[in-house]
Amino acid sequence: MDSITQVALGASIAGAVAGKALGRSALVVGAVLGTLPDLDVVIDYGSAVSNFTQHRGFSHSIFVLAPLAVLLAWLFWRWRPQLGFVRWQALTGLVLITHPLLDSFTTYGTQLFWPFGSPVAISSIFIIDPLYTLPLLLGCIVFLVRPPARASLIAGLAVSSLYLGWTLAAQQVITERVRPALARAGLQNPTLLVQPMPFNTVLWRATALTERQHVEIVTGFFDGDAPLNLEYFPRDPALARAVSGFPEAQRLEWFTRGLLDYSRAGDQITATDIRLGIPGAHPFTFVLARQATDGIQPVRSVRTPRPQLDPKALGLLWERLTGETPVLCLAELAAPTPGQTC
Repeated sequence: MDSITQVALGASIAGAVAGKALGRSALVVGAVLGTLPDLDVVIDYGSAVSNFTQHRGFSHSIFVLAPLAVLLAWLFWRWRPQLGFVRWQALTGLVLITHPLLDSFTTYGTQLFWPFGSPVAISSIFIIDPLYTLPLLLGCIVFLVRPPARASLIAGLAVSSLYLGWTLAAQQVITERVRPALARAGLQNPTLLVQPMPFNTVLWRATALTERQHVEIVTGFFDGDAPLNLEYFPRDPALARAVSGFPEAQRLEWFTRGLLDYSRAGDQITATDIRLGIPGAHPFTFVLARQATDGIQPVRSVRTPRPQLDPKALGLLWERLTGETPVLCLAELAAPTPGQTC
C-alpha cells in the first residue's frame, strides 16, 4: 500500500497497544516502524528487473521481520522500560508484520516467506484506497487531539479491517461474474487476475491470459444485468519463447505469474507487466534483450519511461464506476462511440 496508509496503520496499532503509557509518542514510533520495511527501495540491485522484483523481498519477509521485532522491542524497552518488554514486543511485532500482510492484498506481490516460495498477491485492493485509509487517519487525528483516545484507534482499525474483508467478498463476486463470459468466449481455464480499478472496490478489472492473447473485462456493481464487454489484445508466443532462457525474463515470469506481454521495438525486446496500470498505460516495461546479427541477445535490463496518463482518465473512471458510461475501452481509455464496440 502507499506510504500514508502504512504510516496510519502503524501509528494506529502502536497507539492502541501503548497509547496510554506513551501518549502521542506511541503514534510516532508506530509511524516510523510502519515505513521501515519499504526502505528497501533505496537499495540498487544492479538492474531494473532486479530492483522491481526484489522490492518487497527480504524486508517484507516474516522470517526477517519477526526476529527484527524482538530486537527492536528490546531496544525500545531499554529506552522506555515502564511499558514492559512484552508490550513492546507486541507493538513492534504487530506493526512490522501487518505491513507486509496488508501489502499482500495488493497486486504488486509481496514475498512474505522470502527466501522461500513465490510472492503473495491477493489483488483485492488497489495500492491507494481512501476508504481503507481514512478510518485509520481519523482515529489517529482524534488521538492526537485528545489522547489517549484508544477507542478511536481501535474503531479505525476495526472499520479498515472490515473493509479489507469486503474487498475479498467483492473480488469473489466479480470472479463468479466473469468466468461464464470467458467460458462462452472459449477461454475455459485461462490464467485469471481479478482486481479493482484505481481508488475503489466498486469497479473491477478482470484479465484473462492465454498463450496467444489476453482479454480484459471491466465490470462493476452498478452494471446490473448489462452484458460484459470483452476486449482482446494479441500476444506473441514466439517472442516469449525466444527470451524464455534469459535469467531476467525467468525472474519476471516468476514474479508476475506469467502475466507479461512481450513486444519488439526496433532491435529491442521488451516485457510489460500487464497486471499493473491498464493497457496503454502500464507503468512497468523492461528492455530485456536486443536483436543482434547472431540472434537475440540478453542485455542488462532497463525500465522504459512510464507512459503519460490522459488527464481525463479520472473523470472517465468515475463515469464508468457510476454507470454513466456503460463501457470503457481500455486500449484507448475512452468510451466507444454509439453503435461501436471496443
